[in-house]
Amino acid sequence: MLRNCRRVYSIQGIDGVSHGKTKISGLESVSCKGHQAESVSGITAEDGHGTIIAPKIKEFEMVEPMKHEKGGFASNGKFAAGGTINDTLGKASVDSIEDEAWNLLRESIVFYCGNPIGTIAANDPSSSSILNYDQVFIRDFIPSGIAFLLKGEYDIVRSFILHTLQLQSWEKTMDCHSPGQGLMPASFKVRTVPLDGDESATEDVLDPDFGEAAIGRVAPVDSGLWWIILLRAYGKCSGDLSVQERFDVQTGIKMILKLCLADGFDMFPTLLVTDGSCMIDRRMGIHGHPLEIQALFYSALLCAREMLAPEDGSSDLIRALNNRVVALSFHIREYYWIDMRKLNEIYRYKTEEYSYDAVNKFNIYPDQIPPWLVEWMPSKGGYLIGNLQPAHMDFRFFSLGNLWSVVSSLATMDQSHAILDLIEAKWSELVADMPFKICYPAFEGQEWRITTGSDPKNTPWSYHNGGSWPTLLWQLTVACIKMNRPEIAEKAVKIAEKRISRDKWPEYYDTKQARFIGKQARLFQTWSIAGYLVSKLLLANPDAANILVNREDSDLVSAFSSMLSANPRRKRDWKGLKQKFIV
Repeated sequence: MLRNCRRVYSIQGIDGVSHGKTKISGLESVSCKGHQAESVSGITAEDGHGTIIAPKIKEFEMVEPMKHEKGGFASNGKFAAGGTINDTLGKASVDSIEDEAWNLLRESIVFYCGNPIGTIAANDPSSSSILNYDQVFIRDFIPSGIAFLLKGEYDIVRSFILHTLQLQSWEKTMDCHSPGQGLMPASFKVRTVPLDGDESATEDVLDPDFGEAAIGRVAPVDSGLWWIILLRAYGKCSGDLSVQERFDVQTGIKMILKLCLADGFDMFPTLLVTDGSCMIDRRMGIHGHPLEIQALFYSALLCAREMLAPEDGSSDLIRALNNRVVALSFHIREYYWIDMRKLNEIYRYKTEEYSYDAVNKFNIYPDQIPPWLVEWMPSKGGYLIGNLQPAHMDFRFFSLGNLWSVVSSLATMDQSHAILDLIEAKWSELVADMPFKICYPAFEGQEWRITTGSDPKNTPWSYHNGGSWPTLLWQLTVACIKMNRPEIAEKAVKIAEKRISRDKWPEYYDTKQARFIGKQARLFQTWSIAGYLVSKLLLANPDAANILVNREDSDLVSAFSSMLSANPRRKRDWKGLKQKFIV
């Protein structure tokens, strides 16, 4: 028995339609008996006091199941079982790694109301401990979504975007156990439950997790940022701009931006976040202003600026967005950048400097320079450090943050080339037998015990503590294509192809040289599979990388020219702008 989709609310007056303010928490869900979220009627996005009001949800329109050239999808409300997809593909050949990868990716598809809605994190038949790997994670689905877009299969991405939007938290709350307004869930699960009053019938329910059930109970900062990036990629690849122009989607973008741009006690243009709130989702000493979040934040700001509809209600938000873009990019480029010249400058820093003209603005002590960096830094090349806070620089190399800084143009052209130069110079450490190191170097000894809390999963050169993650291949590929250096990515892909299929597509690899499959790594990890496929598709058609790349605009270049026209050792400021920023 099927019926229309609707939200499950804890307030009265709901019969497929919402009235006024609505609330959804991690304990609430979206249910469906045959249809999916498609149409929203327009009411005002705010109530006059800055509180966003949920739009009225009309009866949802049915979207036809996605078709592709190799067969149709199953429609059982679950992800397809192992043999089903192979049957529909007509026993497609798995002679090549790519064929095998596509078969595995399609086997990971999750269905909701008969339509594909995402891919599960891993489909490892050898693992008896599922945990939450059978859920659809927003960040994990990004490479899957990009792969489907590049293959011309748009409906699954469209469905994912609209359904995750329906799970977004709508109401402000002071309850520390409830999601804040605008937060996107880390993941969701499709559950089939008995229908109220009819035990013979069932309905599909989307059950979101905002971090309440996650290890460490940390809410995701990056989910909303990735959602905006994927939304833009969908429009640019499919040519269908109607999704981003919808009232509910525009409201969703604004809510994410308002959450990220909200005033707080922090004085920097970077986002202040806690440990475990991004891809590195366990305690790893990245609390504060980690580079990965700043790069995704910058990219999401630029993507949102492209998609926001020009209207009176958006003018203040767009103004704040533009101001933040300028301040954030200058801050990262100026203070996060490290190369031999900058390293020698830090080595000679004076400390305890007071006044606006201080050179050592963050009171960094030269003794913080770690011995490994003195020997590791190549004469040609550089990178953006992992974190910056008063009296603290995290000099570790974090791959996702650096690669996405290239993709998003957060790094300058010279810095972007220098990052790729460093990757080539340190190939044996960052790539080795399986690309790509998530960070370098690993915490070891007493530093590991103190920083990670003796985390048994984050032992040195494992998991997030210096492990190698094949999914990072696709981000490396986009960065290399953007800088017209695809040969670097091609070399990395060839290394991966030697082992990744034989090793059954692991989540991550251990040891300095990535010689062992991770001791707790899931096999048939979906984003390892999808990351490889995206790399192959982009290398075959480099122009397609433009759906992900952000180009630096002339206004930003002009602002930087003004800011740097004075002596760079003096107070950074720029004339001609009414508002000043601490950068």
